[in-house]
Amino acid sequence: MIERYTLPEMGDLWTEEYKLKTWLQVEIAVCEAQAELGHIPRDAVEEIKTKARFDPKRVLEIEEEVRHDMIAFLTNVNEYVGDAGRYIHLGLTSSDVLDTALALQLKASVDVLLDRIECLSQVIRYQAQQHRHTVMIGRSHGIHAEPITFGFKLAGWLAEVCRHRERLVRLRQSIAVGKISGAVGTYANIDPKVEALACQNLGLEPDAASTQVISRDRHADYVQTLALLGASIERFAVEIRNLQRTDVLEVEEFFAKGQKGSSAMPHKRNPIRSERLTGLARILRGHTVAALENVALWHERDISHSSVERMMLPDASTIAHFMLVETIDLVKHLLVYPENMRRNLNVYGGVVFSQQVLLTLIETGMNREAAYEIVQFCAHQAWNQPDGNFQTLITHHEQIKTRLSPEEIATCFDPERHLKHLDEIYQRLDI
Repeated sequence: MIERYTLPEMGDLWTEEYKLKTWLQVEIAVCEAQAELGHIPRDAVEEIKTKARFDPKRVLEIEEEVRHDMIAFLTNVNEYVGDAGRYIHLGLTSSDVLDTALALQLKASVDVLLDRIECLSQVIRYQAQQHRHTVMIGRSHGIHAEPITFGFKLAGWLAEVCRHRERLVRLRQSIAVGKISGAVGTYANIDPKVEALACQNLGLEPDAASTQVISRDRHADYVQTLALLGASIERFAVEIRNLQRTDVLEVEEFFAKGQKGSSAMPHKRNPIRSERLTGLARILRGHTVAALENVALWHERDISHSSVERMMLPDASTIAHFMLVETIDLVKHLLVYPENMRRNLNVYGGVVFSQQVLLTLIETGMNREAAYEIVQFCAHQAWNQPDGNFQTLITHHEQIKTRLSPEEIATCFDPERHLKHLDEIYQRLDI
């Protein structure tokens, strides 16, 4: 379960100040562990906890000179702490703090995403409940196939979002890993018990076998999980874009009073939010390449991953969060047009019921190939014709009339036959 507390905004988790705050959090956790094991005086730790602070501007000022972010940070902290500061960072290497603190940032980011995922599942479930019986045409290859309901389409979205929640819960555990094992990860100058205690106090698990850094497959997993979430949101957005096309217009993004769609054409109501989401998903996917390339570091470590992560992880996290927030609002206020769905369903006199006519003819004993040929002929006669009416052609076809009564033919064109098992799917998803 996720701890329930007031969640910060995603952007707040990736500020310079928040990063330094997690660095100090790790340093203090290590000092507390050292004191608990009797390695440093407990009074010194209390003094460190009382006095330790930092000034982000001062840290940058020192970094300009020393060209090392961790040293700059420690120098600034010790300006506040004084003599007790000699116990800070004792036996550690920079990556002990950097990677453990980064795990705290990533864990907190996953919490924010899980909170938004829950909101998204709620708004999709609500819309699915409202449209359990809103009949529309299902499409394959972009071509009319057979009847479904809009609630059924949304049920597919909900199932996908639920899978993403499961992935994020798993990710939260796999990314919540710290390391306090010193240079190259051998614990040469730090007791492994310090790592165990510090990680426990931070809500992390010690890495099973770190080098000087935590292996970057974990971070690649984080970025890929977010990219997969983005791909699903893109799927939803592309569906909305297609259903909003003027010649379809079965759903539409909410268009606010005073909103403008085009500088040239006053009539335009464009799916701009769905298009925005589609574009952002591409950026998320792009980050996966860099994340995978970060896995192959030299020997026990290099820092070729560092510059990438400083841009990639905040960007991927905030993009994924923004996409969720946008999608929640988009689905919540989505305009749905059942009358247009019915119109599109019945185009060309119900050609989409061809399979039911085929199966009914076969049930009378007609050869499948012969039945298929007759039904296809009638469907193609109706297809794309201004007055094309498949049901009329079927009703008056000589070979069909001898086998099916008008009532039996009418039953073939009842969309409810296609929806009789949808309640089973809705029950699985508590819709």
